[in-house]
Amino acid sequence: MGHVDDEGTDVGADSDYVLQNRTAWNEFSKWYFDPGRRHWSEEGISWGVWSVPESELQLLPDVEGLDIIELGCGTAYISAWLARRGGRVVGIDNSPAQLESARQFQQEFGLDFPLLFGNAESVPYADGSFDIAVSEYGAAIWCDPYKWIPEASRLLRPGGKLVFLGNAALFMLCVPDDENEPPDNVIKRDYFGMHRMEWPDDPIPAVEFHLPHGELIDLLRSSGFEIERLVEIRPPLGSTQSHIAVTLDWARRWPCEEAWVVRKAQ
Repeated sequence: MGHVDDEGTDVGADSDYVLQNRTAWNEFSKWYFDPGRRHWSEEGISWGVWSVPESELQLLPDVEGLDIIELGCGTAYISAWLARRGGRVVGIDNSPAQLESARQFQQEFGLDFPLLFGNAESVPYADGSFDIAVSEYGAAIWCDPYKWIPEASRLLRPGGKLVFLGNAALFMLCVPDDENEPPDNVIKRDYFGMHRMEWPDDPIPAVEFHLPHGELIDLLRSSGFEIERLVEIRPPLGSTQSHIAVTLDWARRWPCEEAWVVRKAQ
């Protein structure tokens, strides 16, 4: 059975990673404050560590007048971009420190929308509350897909879209055991059985989740989604990146990030 942690959140007995990732992201938040402010100041939407423009990837529909939830919003810059385009946005995140940064940016940039402290695997909204669910990293890699993807489906209305972006499966196979080192062209781990991934040598340990494509497709379909697109992101020449150790040459040859666009069946 679950228990209530010191932040007042109900955490299942099998969800040790929820607390571990909260601790990690409360610490990571100091490194994401300045990038968060920079993203809040930008008008255009861009995606991932290479900041590839939405105009190139075209992951989102017109959001004006739609109800949107960002699952694992962090500093909530994605939510801010969508709110400026007329979306009615809600952000939820597991880290109080990240949410505090987001609230500071709301005040600084004069933009207000609900920000919830909680786990994207269990969101306190009724079934069918949203037209779009979005996660750029966030829940897409820091929550168990077998929990957060069915939860996203529950939250969406029929025909609603889920858009999520994270590390590409191939990239995760090539990342060294020290994830601060760049990948090379050698596969380091098994593809089959990929799910929960940890980096025990990290000074601030956290838990990530990554699935093989076939397993992810089966999960999406069993959760009621129809798959519209898988975008294996290739950064443009001259791109610069942040947050993960990967060279532009590597990312131009093999995908280090991928985005999925899926629709809840009518």
